[in-house]
Amino acid sequence: MATINAYEQYFKASGKFNGVQRKGALVMLVSDSEAGQIKYTAAVSFFPHKNAEDFAVSYDAIFEKVLFEGKGRRSKKKEQVFLEDLRGVIDEIAAKEGGKVKWDEPLREERRG
Repeated sequence: MATINAYEQYFKASGKFNGVQRKGALVMLVSDSEAGQIKYTAAVSFFPHKNAEDFAVSYDAIFEKVLFEGKGRRSKKKEQVFLEDLRGVIDEIAAKEGGKVKWDEPLREERRG
């Protein structure tokens, strides 16, 4: 299986998970493909971000939602549609779990895979 972060970016965030205050979030659009099947998942991982150098993502506070699963291959066109809706999807996921991504406070530039 090939797993690719089609998009990822770090942002300031807020939330408390497993008794630990989180001040950062890694937002991702993940593509998984195998044998003619493709799956796109929106995911957010909240991490402590104790200082400006701390990007140690903890995997005890990762939440995701499958956006598409079916036949096909990776498609830039499809990914662009998912990216247009990504903030709304992540806000929905984060709110449900008690967290918030501060979209206007990126910690690093976006990366695309």
